[in-house]
Amino acid sequence: MSALPPLAGGTVVTVGTFDGVHLGHRAVLAEVVARARAAGRASVLVTFEPHPLAVLRPEQAPGRLTTEAERKAALAETELDYLVVLRFDRVLAGLEPEAFVQNVLLERCQMAELVVGHDHGFGKGRQGDLDTLRQLGGRFGFTVDAVGPVAGPSGGPISSSGIRAAVLAADFAGAARGLGRPYRVSGVVRGGDRRGTSIGVPTVNVAPPEGKLLPPDGVYAVRVEWGGGIAGGMMNQGARPTIGDGRRWLEAHLFDFEGDLYGREIRIEWVAPLRPVQRFDSLAALTEQLGRDRAAARAALQGAETSNRVSVR
Repeated sequence: MSALPPLAGGTVVTVGTFDGVHLGHRAVLAEVVARARAAGRASVLVTFEPHPLAVLRPEQAPGRLTTEAERKAALAETELDYLVVLRFDRVLAGLEPEAFVQNVLLERCQMAELVVGHDHGFGKGRQGDLDTLRQLGGRFGFTVDAVGPVAGPSGGPISSSGIRAAVLAADFAGAARGLGRPYRVSGVVRGGDRRGTSIGVPTVNVAPPEGKLLPPDGVYAVRVEWGGGIAGGMMNQGARPTIGDGRRWLEAHLFDFEGDLYGREIRIEWVAPLRPVQRFDSLAALTEQLGRDRAAARAALQGAETSNRVSVR
């Protein structure tokens, strides 16, 4: 990485993967921004791409709550001054905690203060913890503080792993409570075979981004957003066994919409599960089921809107 431009007051830094940019992450970022403003310094997040486990133990790497682009978009909504993304590889992973602090945080980021989460670990084998950081701070002249956990509705701390568990259970309300926003995926609409159009159910088709965590395959009530528009709908996530298509797609039918979104980027929000993926004996049987799915999706969307209005009051 290249160094930040010269900053007279130095910086207040935090470090981490920040997958999901959830409410716990946002508490750390808010503290970093507040301290930087109070001291006349710049606020900096140092993060990594790809996820460290994808390099060190790929078989254990979690599905991503946010792709690289989604994470940057979420961070752009904060008041951070600088985002530093380090390309994570085995060379970076092999740095001892002291070397990481000296070479990256002090020399390149001009760190004067470090703020981390309560469970922070860094450096080779995650050997660096809060005590290590405070010892290094005493040697090199920077202060270190930790932000405590943010409690979720159950009383436990909000965490990326907890939100992943909610997504895998299709508990989208639970995931949203941890994230502070609905769980979504972004992608570009691709051309399909227009089979949906032929049976009166036109769809927009998106290939799932590599590494993105998806709930179990099935049919879902969804909301779809694009530049200038939003619509409710129903979505088949997974293969299409009735027509012998084993590819995994996100295939959404938008309610009360007429238009062409091919080549456009859209954002899909999962609202509620409707049923598993099924194989039907004929297109006629599939069409009948899609009529039932449409009614169920509309009811789920209406219920979600009612719940949101109640919670806001």
